[in-house]
Amino acid sequence: MSTSNSAKLTIHGQDYDLPVMSPTAGPDVLDIRKLYGAADVFTYDPGFTSTASCESEITFIDGDKGELWYRGYPIEQLAAESHYLEVCYLLLYGELPNADELEKFENLVTRHTMVHEQMNNFFRGFRRDAHPMATMVGVVGAMSAFYHDSTDISDPHQREVAAIRLIAKLPTIAAMAYKYSIGQPFVYPQNDLDYASNFLNMCFSVPAEKYEIKPELSRAMDRIFTLHADHEQNASTSTVRLAGSSGANPFACIAAGIACLWGPAHGGANQAALEMLQEIGSVDQIPEYIKRAKDKDDPFRLMGFGHRVYKNFDPRAKVMKESADEVLDLLGIENNETLKVAKELERIALEDDFFIEKKLYPNVDFYSGIILSAMGFPTAMFTPIFALSRTVGWIAQWKEMIADPQNKIGRPRQLYVGSDKRDYVPVDSR
Repeated sequence: MSTSNSAKLTIHGQDYDLPVMSPTAGPDVLDIRKLYGAADVFTYDPGFTSTASCESEITFIDGDKGELWYRGYPIEQLAAESHYLEVCYLLLYGELPNADELEKFENLVTRHTMVHEQMNNFFRGFRRDAHPMATMVGVVGAMSAFYHDSTDISDPHQREVAAIRLIAKLPTIAAMAYKYSIGQPFVYPQNDLDYASNFLNMCFSVPAEKYEIKPELSRAMDRIFTLHADHEQNASTSTVRLAGSSGANPFACIAAGIACLWGPAHGGANQAALEMLQEIGSVDQIPEYIKRAKDKDDPFRLMGFGHRVYKNFDPRAKVMKESADEVLDLLGIENNETLKVAKELERIALEDDFFIEKKLYPNVDFYSGIILSAMGFPTAMFTPIFALSRTVGWIAQWKEMIADPQNKIGRPRQLYVGSDKRDYVPVDSR
């Protein structure tokens, strides 16, 4: 990143020079850090869509080109050639590991997958019909009560231990939340299984019989983890950074990120997409819903199509589509009406001029919902799976923020439009 020139801003006849910062990739950025002190004005940017809140070396998105890079590596290459724990190493440490580094990292994560036995008691305090995300917010936040030796954020070693614990234990906690919600016993992690296979085993095996882990499903699960590992300064990542800027411990920060991710406009989008497919119900109902989607006066919206950032095809969706086709073919799912609706809706969206002109391509949420449903996950588990996938991105962003010498507590400004100053009136005079 370099500062090569400046922009001139005129306010009330006074000129102010704002440095122009040039990133490695992406548009130039105006540095307004000294604007308030110099000119006594703020900028107004609801949603922070035109504001860079930090410098970061982790993830880059070009929405117009449909590009997503982790540490400079295109997501398509990582999804095709790498696997989730290797991607975790890349996000955390900045470079791809060599064979020895990868083996040590995988062993370290694998041997931290169990949770403190007393944490089992937390689950009993939730109603059986509690949403798994509600459970995860509570249990992850409670980790700080069990792992005191990794809550001092000023200690680099403790930060490292917390990072490994969170990446290792989130699949276990997500699986426990699922098992609790369906009334089945918890399944402990197994060190002889890879990360994705271990998660599937904890979710679907039961003590009464052995669960067969299909390699194709493990690979599809691993791809879902990889494609969701990080996505720049989205709402939940910004939440983690904002919570972390106050000095909060890492477990509290990740719990805050999970809570933000729960929103249907963010992590809940894949659940909303599948629920929309279920609402449509059958293939013969699709034309009616397409008609409604094209009617700007109709509140109905097609979920799982288009993206706030990507103005082209979501690069993750291309990879996820391949996985969806492979999983549906492997499982021989032909008579599931919801999945029939999904495939027909996908075909129409890729051919219909309305969708093409508005670039409403099926996105990653559309395809991930199809895959997870085909695997047997209920819609309530879609967002918890997203959360455990994104944990490494949150941790990488949190660690980067803590190490940033420019880090300061987040404090957005506001455009106040309330009442002007007025005097208090006693109640008997009102």
